[in-house]
Amino acid sequence: MPSEGRCWETLQALRSSDKGRLCYYRDWLLRGEDVLEECMSLPKLSSYSGWVVEHVLPHMQENQPLSETLPSSASASALDQPSFVPKSPDTSSTFSPASPATPDGTKGKDESQHTESMVLQSSRGIKVEGCIRMYELAHRMKGAEGLRQWQEEQDRKVRALSEMASEQLKRFDEWKELKQHKEYQDLREVMEKSSREALGHQEKLKAEHRHRAKILNLKLREAEQQRVKQAELERLRKEEGQVRLRALYALQEEMLQLSQQLDASEQHKGLLKVDLAAFQTRGNQLCSLISGIIRASSESGYPTAESQAEAERALQEMRDLLMNLGQEITRACEDKRRQDEEEAQVKLQEAQMQQGPEAHKEPPATSQGPGGKQNEDLQVKVQDITMQWYQQLQDASMQCMLTFEGLTNSKDSQAKKIKMDLQKAATIPVSQISTIAGSKLKEIFDKIHSLLSGKPVQSGGRSVSVTLNPQGLDFVQYKLAEKFVKQGEEEVASHHEAAFPIAVVASGIWELHPRVGDLILAHLHKKCPYSVPFYPTFKEGMALEDYQRMLGYQVKDSKVEQQDNFLKRMSGMIRLYAAIIQLRWPYGNRQEIHPHGLNHGWRWLAQILNMEPLSDVTATLLFDFLEVCGNALMKQYQVQFWKMLILIKEDYFPRIEAITSSGQMGSFIRLKQFLEKCLQHKDIPVPKGFLTSSFWRS
Repeated sequence: MPSEGRCWETLQALRSSDKGRLCYYRDWLLRGEDVLEECMSLPKLSSYSGWVVEHVLPHMQENQPLSETLPSSASASALDQPSFVPKSPDTSSTFSPASPATPDGTKGKDESQHTESMVLQSSRGIKVEGCIRMYELAHRMKGAEGLRQWQEEQDRKVRALSEMASEQLKRFDEWKELKQHKEYQDLREVMEKSSREALGHQEKLKAEHRHRAKILNLKLREAEQQRVKQAELERLRKEEGQVRLRALYALQEEMLQLSQQLDASEQHKGLLKVDLAAFQTRGNQLCSLISGIIRASSESGYPTAESQAEAERALQEMRDLLMNLGQEITRACEDKRRQDEEEAQVKLQEAQMQQGPEAHKEPPATSQGPGGKQNEDLQVKVQDITMQWYQQLQDASMQCMLTFEGLTNSKDSQAKKIKMDLQKAATIPVSQISTIAGSKLKEIFDKIHSLLSGKPVQSGGRSVSVTLNPQGLDFVQYKLAEKFVKQGEEEVASHHEAAFPIAVVASGIWELHPRVGDLILAHLHKKCPYSVPFYPTFKEGMALEDYQRMLGYQVKDSKVEQQDNFLKRMSGMIRLYAAIIQLRWPYGNRQEIHPHGLNHGWRWLAQILNMEPLSDVTATLLFDFLEVCGNALMKQYQVQFWKMLILIKEDYFPRIEAITSSGQMGSFIRLKQFLEKCLQHKDIPVPKGFLTSSFWRS
């Protein structure tokens, strides 16, 4: 500060003055000098004056504005106060920095007593001494305060240094911990890296292991599949071998049956113009051939497809042989029957010539005379040869049904499944026959033919074959024939045009599989005995319902069906039969004759005209038969057929009319109008729905 600078300058000036150079001794009183002399001497500054000037005067100047008289009064009061006067020698010596050292204690004690007495003697000296001591006290207090502050400062510094050291220790610990943590992290990263590398290597090894395991599994699976495939092929080969073996046994059984039928034809030996022994010899050779095939197959394990095919060819040759023999027998029987008819006709004409012209003018006779006796011209019973034929067909049907009885009555689920599949495969194609297109009809025919030939066919999404069961072929043949007749009973009865597509398929199957044709006739004769023709007679003790069933009626819960429905069903079956005898499968062998051709239609027509008519039934069946088959019979027999129609008009119409009541005249009038129209135009129209060449091109 400026004031401090001036104070120092003042002090420097005072020191340089004369008085400033004076020496002051505190112990002047001890030397015994006179006070006055002392007062007269030059003043000297105390050694503490500098401190007073430096520390006290600035404070006095600062406090000057507050009280100008304060220093003087303070000095006076300080001097007057005895508290500032030291009373203790220790205190006195303490506050005397300049006191010389005393050699002993006695001298010091005397000096202090002397000094005290000297101080008390001079008030000015007391004041000065008080000031000096006050200054010393203040100096000591300030020094103590400074020391205290210094100590506090040092304590603070020590604390600060301690705190700083503590903080540095903490930082060091933290740094050390951080370093350890970092080292731990580095070590952890290294370990994790090595672990990842190990895991990667392990995953790589696992992947390689999985890949190798996959390859091994694939190889094992392929080997297993190959083994299973080989086992399956072996199983299939064994199954096919067993199926072929069963098929061979079935073929042998059928061959033996055909051989028996061939032997049974011995009774017609007198009628035949060919050598029967040649047929029998060839039949025996074919039987021996199949036996040899079965014997060779049993020795080698299982038969091959070639062996089965060879056996089938042998069986087919046997069928053809028997069919040719049957045709020869049929032709011989037909020739004999025609010869007998011609002889009977000649005899009848001779008898009529002998009776004279009056016999032609007589009215037509009724079925019974006045006495109730049957007219001698017509008969009720069928001819014996026809009845034998009818009975043979029924026996063959019964024998066929007994053959597959084990299959139908089997409790085995597999056998039941085979039975259902075979039945569907046989009946569903027949239900699909329609007049849509010839190509569709050919597909159905091929499917039925393949099934009967032992080839597998698709039915309901599964492969079906008659070789799955030894009785499969008999079952399929029986069900197929039954379905054909049922179609005539239901479909043809409702839609007359349906008779022709059903009949052409049945005719083609009949030609390739004669046994199916025999079963068709058996089912047809059983459901419609008028197709024989055969009028069942009521026997004593027979139930009325059984007799009605024999007549063709359906009896359910003791209720007989209505006459209209009965006639409708009979009409459908006769129409189917009339269509079968005139149609042939267009893709078959044209060189062979029809297995059941128009000659059987001529026989049926002749026999039904030789029997007494039945009310409502005969007229209906004659109309249906002539409408379907009349055109074909006209082309085949020409003049003879027209003679037959004239005979019906002139001789048979009166008989039908005589037994027909007024409520049943519809069928008779319809037949009469149809016949009169045909005779008038000298032509019988082609039946509606007849299959033309354009149908087969569609």
